[in-house]
Amino acid sequence: MSPVKVKKIVCIGAGYVGGPTCAVIAQRCPDITVTIVDINEARINAWNDKDFHLPIYEPGLEDVVKSCRGRNLFFSTDVDKAIQEADLIFVSVNTPTKKSGVGAGFAADLNYVELATRRIAAVANSNKIVVEKSTVPCRTAESMRVILEANAKPNCRFDILSNPEFLAEGTAIPDLHNPDRVLIGSLQTPEGLEACQSLADIYAHWVPRERILTVGLWSSELSKLAANAMLAQRISSINALSAICEATGSNIDEVAHAVGHDTRIGPKFLKASVGFGGSCFQKDILNLVYLSESLHLPEVAAYWRQVVEMNEYQKSRFSKRVVDTLFNTITGKHIAVLGFAFKADTGDTRESAAISLIRDFQKERANVNLYDPQVEESQIWQDLSEASPELPLETIKKQVRICSSSMQACKGAEAVVIATEWKEFKEIDWEVVYQSMNKPAFVFDGRLLVDAAKLTKIGFKVVTIGRGEL
Repeated sequence: MSPVKVKKIVCIGAGYVGGPTCAVIAQRCPDITVTIVDINEARINAWNDKDFHLPIYEPGLEDVVKSCRGRNLFFSTDVDKAIQEADLIFVSVNTPTKKSGVGAGFAADLNYVELATRRIAAVANSNKIVVEKSTVPCRTAESMRVILEANAKPNCRFDILSNPEFLAEGTAIPDLHNPDRVLIGSLQTPEGLEACQSLADIYAHWVPRERILTVGLWSSELSKLAANAMLAQRISSINALSAICEATGSNIDEVAHAVGHDTRIGPKFLKASVGFGGSCFQKDILNLVYLSESLHLPEVAAYWRQVVEMNEYQKSRFSKRVVDTLFNTITGKHIAVLGFAFKADTGDTRESAAISLIRDFQKERANVNLYDPQVEESQIWQDLSEASPELPLETIKKQVRICSSSMQACKGAEAVVIATEWKEFKEIDWEVVYQSMNKPAFVFDGRLLVDAAKLTKIGFKVVTIGRGEL
């Protein structure tokens, strides 16, 4: 036997991972036909939009899709046909944290993974390489293998691989074009190693072989959770130090700069902020907590749980600082919140710090003027409704106004809260903003984005994470 030469790929799931990843594979492998399928017709229609109004905002993605859509990159709702024709199948479906049942609030909900796996087993009539691309708990591949083998047609073999993604939203396309590493996990059997080689050969079209790491299946699954947990741990660590800086008069930027010069530590992910968000960090850490508890390792579970608790503390500490600084009440006051996405250069709002801040401001009966350059209005209302399920949407809309620009949001406000590090917020004409605000005018910089000394000179009272008031 020899490794299968893959000619046709299907990706089940046209979301943040599957869409960009397989678009880049199609761009870099013109000899391979790539079809991305989803049962969500509206999402597929958006991927096929003639004006390229794609369902995901990611810098550089539009150019990638333009370069190969209709050539060897296709988007379809015909899941069964794509499965039947494919040599290799990526499973890239959503794995949210469970909201009810065993493991609620911690464990990953694998319903979509199981449904996709059963669909593959029911439809496939030839051998397939099935690649677990979603972020999943350890041993999920084993569950997939059992389901596939129990439902496989005669003479139909499935080889399972794990190929976790390590993309950062906002830089996903550069990350895919020039990855630190590509990780492929397989069973250490002759068949498993051959399947691993088939996938490695795809990535080798543009990724140097030394960056393609091949490991055991379970190590691959755990490596994804471990990487995100350790990155989040660094953020929570620097945020914990930011609280000490505010209490002692230290400057968190200076502390981070000094610590980052230690070559054993390095400067990355030492930027203090109002807290991390996104689809991965919190979900993966909670997954690790649940795994640790399931393995009867309560001390390990408690250690990782604290990373999430520190993140929640940072958000609530920041919103409390806004209230305390504005003379212990924001009732009836207008707060301009700049940014709703969890980070710049993405429209993703999952676990965004802005959601928590606005919910806290609502509880204090403040009026919020919100502006974000990328997030759709419908997504904002959905997120705020889910954050405050006890409130009717009509009530939320009485307190929150979505604005079309940062200038509109700031006009007549008592305070500006920077919740997302969009570049355009650095370029705001702050002198004009100051003239339009009620006095005293406050700026709360939750992302260490603006020049605090310059704003103070204009007349603002500036409050920055990790520093005392200027």
